[in-house]
Amino acid sequence: MSKEQLYIFDTTLRDGAQTQGVDFSLDDKEKISTTLDQLGVDYIEGGWPGANPTDTEFFNKDHNFKSSKLTAFGMTKKSEHSAENDPMLSSLINSKSTSVCLFGKSWDFQVDVALGISNEENLSNISESTKHVVKSGKEFMFDAEHFFDGYKSNADYALACLKSAYDNGARWIILCDTNGGTLPHEVEKIVSDVTKHIPGKNLGIHAHNDTENAVANSLMAVQAGVRQVQGTINGLGERCGNANLTSLIPTFFLKKDFYEKYRINIKPENLKNLTQCSRLLDELLNRKPNKHLPYVGASAFSHKGGMHVSAVQKDPKTYEHINPEEVGNTRNIVVSDQSGQSNIMSRLNSIGIKIKKNDPKIKKLLEEVKDREFTGFSYDGADASFELLARRLMGEIPRYISINEYDVSVKKDSIGNIISVAKAQLEVDGQKILCEGEGNGPVNALDNAIRKNVNKLAKYSEYLKDLKLLDYKVRILNTGTEAVTRVSIESTDSKGLNWFTIGVSPNIIDASFKALIDSLDYKLFKDNAPASL
Repeated sequence: MSKEQLYIFDTTLRDGAQTQGVDFSLDDKEKISTTLDQLGVDYIEGGWPGANPTDTEFFNKDHNFKSSKLTAFGMTKKSEHSAENDPMLSSLINSKSTSVCLFGKSWDFQVDVALGISNEENLSNISESTKHVVKSGKEFMFDAEHFFDGYKSNADYALACLKSAYDNGARWIILCDTNGGTLPHEVEKIVSDVTKHIPGKNLGIHAHNDTENAVANSLMAVQAGVRQVQGTINGLGERCGNANLTSLIPTFFLKKDFYEKYRINIKPENLKNLTQCSRLLDELLNRKPNKHLPYVGASAFSHKGGMHVSAVQKDPKTYEHINPEEVGNTRNIVVSDQSGQSNIMSRLNSIGIKIKKNDPKIKKLLEEVKDREFTGFSYDGADASFELLARRLMGEIPRYISINEYDVSVKKDSIGNIISVAKAQLEVDGQKILCEGEGNGPVNALDNAIRKNVNKLAKYSEYLKDLKLLDYKVRILNTGTEAVTRVSIESTDSKGLNWFTIGVSPNIIDASFKALIDSLDYKLFKDNAPASL
C-alpha cells in the first residue's frame, strides 16, 4: 500500500516571534532557519517582509536552502487597493521567497468587527490576492484565520472563503484554529466535511494550544484528511503557543497509525537531531529548556522510582514508549531518597563507574543519599553533585582548590546603591591566594571573587576561564529560627556541557558556597585537571 505524503511547515520564525519575551535577531533567524533546513522541514515561514527591518533584511538574503522552501507571510489585500497596487503584496512577491502565505478572515464575525467590511468584499479580497500571487509564479497558500470558529458560526461562509482561494489557484488552504479553543473531536468532524469541498492533498492545519490540544488537533486533522501540518519548535507561540513540531515529527515517524499510512520528507537519520534542534532554540533565546517536553525534554525519559528503574533495566519498553536515542535524547536515572539500589547502580553505570551489585559501597552510597536528603539535599536535579558524592566516597576525586576562609559584606552607599563585596582565601599547591569580587548580591560577589580571578589560580586558570553560571535558585526548606536553605546552581562551559550542583545550610551564603565549590570541582574533574600538590 502506497503511503500518502505529509508536508511539514515550520512557523517558528513568525508565529514563534509573537511569544512574549521573544525577539529574534537577524543572526538568530539565520541560525534557526539553517537548522530547520538541515532537519529537512518542507517550508520555513521566515516572517513578514516589509513589516520590520529584521524580516525585510532576512528576505533580501540568498539562503540557498537544500531541503526547505522559504515562505513569506502577510495578509490579503486591503479594500482600498487593487491587488496590483497593494504595497504589502508587492513586498512579498518581490522578496526572495519561494512561497507566499496570506491570511484572511474566514469568520463573518471577524469580517464585520475586525475589518469593518462586507462579507462579499472580504471574498473579493481573498480571490483577487490569490490571483495576483499565483500569477507571479510563487506557490500560494491561504491561511484561513479563525476558520474553525467561523465554520461553527456560519459554515457556508467559512467554506466560501476557502473556495475563493482554492478556485483561483491556491496550492494550500490552511485551516487555522486561531483562538485555540477547538477540541479534537470537533476538528475531525469539521475537516472531514471540508474534504467534501476541497481535496485533502490541498489542505493544511494550523493549531494553537489554548486548550493544550494543538498536537492532538493536528493529528486528528491529518487522520481526517489534511496533508500539511504547521507548527513551531518547542511549541513556541502567542499566548499558550502553537502545535509543537518536536512532538508531531517523531509521532509521524514512530507511531504505527501514522508511519504505516504517511511519509514525510525529513530523512530518518535526521530524527536524531530533533533534541539538539529543540535545545538550540532555547539557547539562542536564553530560555531555560522545558525539561518535561515530550520526546526532547531532559526529563522525558527520566525514571525515579526504584521499581520503575529495575523494570526499565530489564526492558525499556516497560516505562518508555520509544527508545530515547531515536530522537537524540538520553535515558536519565534519577537518584533521590526514593531510590533503590537499582537506581544507584544504573546511575553509576551511566557516569562510567563500574561496580559489582554486591559491593558494600553501593549500600553505603544509598544510605548517604537518603541521610543527606533527609537534611535537605535533593539529588533529583543535581546530577553533578551526586557524581561528586559517589566518586568522593570511592576515593576518585582528587583535591583541587582548597577554600580556607571567605568573607562577604553587603552595604548601601550614599546614593542608595547596594554593593556586595566578597573575599575568599584559596589554596593551590600550598600557595595561598586572595581573591576579591563585587556583585549585585552576596552570591554573585562570591562567584565573581573566584571566577574572575582565575588567572591567579596557576594551573587551574585555563580550565576555569570558560566557566559560566547560568541559573541560581534558592529554596527555604522550613521556617523559623532554624530555617534550612537549599541552593541549586546550573553551570556551563564553552563545550556546551551543562551541570547542576547543590548546597544546603542554615546560612544562604554557606549553601551557595557549597554549590559553587561543587561546580568548580565538577568542571575540573571533567576536564581532567591535575590534583593540587
